[in-house]
Amino acid sequence: MLRHYTMIVLGVISMLVVMLLGILDPIPQDINYHNFADARMIFSISNFWNVVSNLPFLFVGVYALYQIIKQKSMTYDAEMKQSYVLFFLAVSLVAFGSGYYHLEPNNHTLIWDRLPMVVAFMSLLAIVIAEFLSVHSGKRLLYPLLVFGVGSVLYWAYTESMGHGDLRLYLFVQFFPMIVIPILLTRFKASFTLRSGYWYLILCYVLAKIFEYYDGAIYDMLGVISGHSLKHMIAALGLYILVRALINRERIKETL
Repeated sequence: MLRHYTMIVLGVISMLVVMLLGILDPIPQDINYHNFADARMIFSISNFWNVVSNLPFLFVGVYALYQIIKQKSMTYDAEMKQSYVLFFLAVSLVAFGSGYYHLEPNNHTLIWDRLPMVVAFMSLLAIVIAEFLSVHSGKRLLYPLLVFGVGSVLYWAYTESMGHGDLRLYLFVQFFPMIVIPILLTRFKASFTLRSGYWYLILCYVLAKIFEYYDGAIYDMLGVISGHSLKHMIAALGLYILVRALINRERIKETL
């Protein structure tokens, strides 16, 4: 019964979010978004720290893929292996996409920053659905979620090229999983121990968004690194904590 009511709540939340986005006017990309506080060139690399602070994503992504493919040390449902591979492959590609964007921040390079991120968001959502609802649902939803996520970025890019940019779908893809995942974590029984790995990831994501918002203020205060660079590092830390949880967790046995 609790599961049934929770599913109804999730459906209502989804409908409300979609309705809200439908009511809102199209949201263009704020051109000031590209004006980061720390634009120093070091070793002939523009926006040096915003570029190289993406390297932790590469390290975490490659480390996780090594554990999945070579070491086979992660605990997960075999049917969802593709989702985990796609998730951590996307995490690795964030390093290149975001690094490329920060070399020359503009709407065109921002596309390559956002594409791997939406793949990561949607793959993670499919993984959590599989672990807390059903493996069948997570596996079945993976590709529709990926298509929707990639489509949200391509739609934004197309509308920007037409002179009337619209970020609504992309904002839905970025923030809706952060609403749904905590509900799944709290209202449904876990398949594995150490669900705290997901909570630490969410915490680091929230902190990363705060550091991003206060980019300039943090740079003025510290003088050596900006909030946006720290955002990359904090987000990568959350991912690393999740990887360690995936390696160390165990399947929860059903009790009669």
